Amino acid sequence: MQLILKTPSHFNFRRTVLSHGWCVLLPFEFDRANWILTRVLDLDRGKPVTVKMSPRKGGMTLNVSRRVGDRAAQRILRDVRHMFRLDDDLQSFYEQVSADPEFSWIAQQGAGRLLRSPTVYEDLVKMICTTNCSWALTEKMVTALVHQLGTTSDDGRRSFPTAPTMALKSADFYRHTIRAGYRAPYLRELAQRVASGELKVEGWLTSEASVADLIKQIKSVKGAGNYAAENLLKLIGRYEGLALDSWTRAQFAKLRNQGRAAKDNKILRFYSRFNSWRGLALWCDMTREWLDPENVAKW
Repeated sequence: MQLILKTPSHFNFRRTVLSHGWCVLLPFEFDRANWILTRVLDLDRGKPVTVKMSPRKGGMTLNVSRRVGDRAAQRILRDVRHMFRLDDDLQSFYEQVSADPEFSWIAQQGAGRLLRSPTVYEDLVKMICTTNCSWALTEKMVTALVHQLGTTSDDGRRSFPTAPTMALKSADFYRHTIRAGYRAPYLRELAQRVASGELKVEGWLTSEASVADLIKQIKSVKGAGNYAAENLLKLIGRYEGLALDSWTRAQFAKLRNQGRAAKDNKILRFYSRFNSWRGLALWCDMTREWLDPENVAKW
């Protein structure tokens, strides 16, 4: 079954897919040669479907693994719009970067939409799995979560596990089977809090709380510190935080400071001209070269 989705005039499929590493974390899969992003999506009823997304003029083509009804089709379209940030208003951001010759490429190329999961819960779990470890270990943990706890789609792929499913597993399961290390009890506790309704993470998408209050709420989740909180905020459309880590600091030194390490305050001052968009400006700046052919091949 094929669905067609219209996209905004400044939308760049490739820049969004390669906006960060989510495109290669299951249930996402990225076909580098053909520029196809595959994703297993849960439906309101029935087993999940596998959707293969590719660009077309003025939109995207969605090839769905089986025929579904209108309600399920609308769910698929809604999830894809959410993942690709098609309803995000970046006009103010583009106006600010367009006024700066070094950053005008962002608006010209339609960069700035950061790929995200269908749910805040999944993004938060994955963010916890990126902390204090290598990217290879992140991939192993997320792959294990999907293979062990996900629901099977038509083609044998699996969806990302829901909070109620994850809440049933013990800390030992996360420690020994998922290989989550110190994160094991944190993943279990997060799943239990979300499944019980105590922690309403999906509400962060539309919350009018200040950035400081949102960070406080996110950091109430064990395993989510400043880095995870500020990165998660970017995925819900709040870009004030820089989410600095060893990689971004090294990139800034290489690209903006003649190879010398810079203090965090200097990095903050450099991007402060972009006000509430500074975190997004930094990320676009640090990842500008990712779309070069030799870099795409590494994904």
